[in-house]
Amino acid sequence: MSAPTIGLFLHNAAVQSDPTAAARVARHAEELGYDSLWAGEHVVLPSPRVPPSPMEPGDPILDPIVLLAHLAAHTSRVRLGTGVIVLPQRNPLVLAKQLASLDVVSGGRLVVGVGAGYLEPELSAIGVPMAERGSRTDEYLAAMRTLWTSDAPIHSGKHVRFAGVDAHPRPVQRPLPVVVGGRTAAAHRRAARDADGWYGYMHSPESTAEQVTALRKAAAEAGRDRPLHISVTPERRLDTATVQAFADAGADRLIVAPRADADGDALLRFLDRNAPGAFLP
Repeated sequence: MSAPTIGLFLHNAAVQSDPTAAARVARHAEELGYDSLWAGEHVVLPSPRVPPSPMEPGDPILDPIVLLAHLAAHTSRVRLGTGVIVLPQRNPLVLAKQLASLDVVSGGRLVVGVGAGYLEPELSAIGVPMAERGSRTDEYLAAMRTLWTSDAPIHSGKHVRFAGVDAHPRPVQRPLPVVVGGRTAAAHRRAARDADGWYGYMHSPESTAEQVTALRKAAAEAGRDRPLHISVTPERRLDTATVQAFADAGADRLIVAPRADADGDALLRFLDRNAPGAFLP
């Protein structure tokens, strides 16, 4: 199996919530040959912090679409991924326009990563019942694809209904690649049925292999006849043996994540240490 490509998880919080620092990191990553830059999202955070919130409520975090549009202007080749947008808390028509626009302004470099979400206080504050987050995710994704591809977009479902409308420009990429995040059986089914790839955050080679096995089972049950592209953020520091272990587990891309509190110089050193080609045998 060929070596995985290397992407970078931006931690669009802390120092990388500063647009100048984020642009510097993005340019350096592109120069080093990283294949992609990924930004996640939290619209709001529980205050005071409660599990499983990953951040303090006062921590800054930029909207991923805004940040990636900013970085598109400072780069020319590296792919730009949302890793991941919490889809049920977004209006799908507005989001479809935003993502199509980002693909256009980036010259066709967007990878759309979506997930169903897990923070009940965040979802509730936005008006999304936890029990509906899965069904909304499925329906919103279908509605967005209709707007991106249909000559006469129409959708009639439980959560979204529209007809007699259209939205241009279309994305540059046809189709616009979609990645589903999450480690649950529902996420596996969603990825196998509706996506081009799957993204898992903070995994070991062993847990990656378990996820890949479950994804392949879901793909077989869905009658999928093409492989899923597997992206993983490793939970441990990389070395040659670990990269090979992830490759053997089925990973196609490793999205490395620096410490969220790393300063600008530390981030650049992290990029140098994990650069594509650094772990070739």
